[in-house]
Amino acid sequence: MRVITFNTQGIEQAVDNGFFDWMKRQDADVVCLQDLRAKEYQLDDERYHPEGYYPYFFDAFEDGYSGVAIYTREVPKAIMTGLGFEQCDFHGRFIQADFEKVSVASMSIPSGLKSDEAQAAKEEYMQLFMGHLKKTLRKRRDFIFCGTYHIAHRAIDLSNWYVNQTVSGFLPHEREWMEEVLVEMGYVDTFREANKAERQFSWWPEYNRAWQLNEGARLDYQIGTANIRKTVQSARIYRDERFSEHAPVIIDYAID
Repeated sequence: MRVITFNTQGIEQAVDNGFFDWMKRQDADVVCLQDLRAKEYQLDDERYHPEGYYPYFFDAFEDGYSGVAIYTREVPKAIMTGLGFEQCDFHGRFIQADFEKVSVASMSIPSGLKSDEAQAAKEEYMQLFMGHLKKTLRKRRDFIFCGTYHIAHRAIDLSNWYVNQTVSGFLPHEREWMEEVLVEMGYVDTFREANKAERQFSWWPEYNRAWQLNEGARLDYQIGTANIRKTVQSARIYRDERFSEHAPVIIDYAID
């Protein structure tokens, strides 16, 4: 099973930049998209419905804000939207597709870069999402949570990390949150199971020089429950073309 996660920063502009043309060549089974900035009714055009895929959307209530989607080759057994708290559901931040052997979610944690208020909202969201992750551990199936976490876990995941330790996305307590998820709770950073290389970033600031020099951060993850670890086969970040400030993260799993 090949799973791709990608933050579009607006699905319309990502498609204009050639994302779906690229996606159709990847032979992916599940594609998780975030930050659509469009509602489902605005995406009726065939350009948003690539042949061979079934699309599922979860809209934000506000126009032009967030929203997530999952594109699948196989019709899921079930689709779940939202997590039952306003910060998620109002902004369209979580959709999950259940298959025979695994559930795959497309989700996002808000950024805290804009202001102290944005950072406080991010930290509240992290706390609430942690509650969902704890509940998930009690379920008898495997899960993969794909999306933008807006946290660089370790120094290897951020260029110039030593000058960014007071910046949202690399704050000590944010990294401790990731440590709790990936160490204490036993979740798996599936990318790092297969790819230990340095300078593996999935986001670069909007100016092109950062992208050209590969000065960025790994903010986009596929985090799985413990049993997923043994299924990870390969992992890479695609950066030959630029569809948004983020790059697609592609991971292959030994899951039918």
